[in-house]
Amino acid sequence: MAAPDSITLKDLSGKWVMDKELSDDTDYILQMQGVSWFIRKAISIATITLHIKQYTTDDKLTHIDIDQTATGGVSGTTEKRTLDWTFREHSDKIFGKVKGKSKWVKLDEVEDDFLRKGWLDEVKETGVVRAYVESLDSTWTADQVWGFEEINGARYYTRHVVVRKGDDWKQARLVYDYTGK
Repeated sequence: MAAPDSITLKDLSGKWVMDKELSDDTDYILQMQGVSWFIRKAISIATITLHIKQYTTDDKLTHIDIDQTATGGVSGTTEKRTLDWTFREHSDKIFGKVKGKSKWVKLDEVEDDFLRKGWLDEVKETGVVRAYVESLDSTWTADQVWGFEEINGARYYTRHVVVRKGDDWKQARLVYDYTGK
């Protein structure tokens, strides 16, 4: 199910299921990030669900906590994002030791064309979420922009992702269906 108009980047709380038919293939990105063939294969056949809780604290900082599960309730990556552009280290089950930072940003502040283009007017006005991660175990980086796009006449929550390792880079669009609170 596409995202209802009542769900915006100001509150993504709810369950989101990756739409693999509309999303780009991520195998080449995961391979670049050092994810084993076995794990990549499992990810390719699993249904990935994001359980998002978004809130603002008294200090006016937005927090986005995301627990990913795969088919059968298998726990995956956990993301705890504070939108203040401060690096925080994290040990991830799939990606190893990483450090990441996130913030609200206007699209004209995003340099990469793939990350900047394709968004609905609503996010051009309110801004998007930018998330940046560096591997501490390897040399890859991942730059993401989150927002809403129209795909086949429907409104979807999407993430544009660019992963770089040395001179090599890959990009993908991830598309999510809203399935409720």
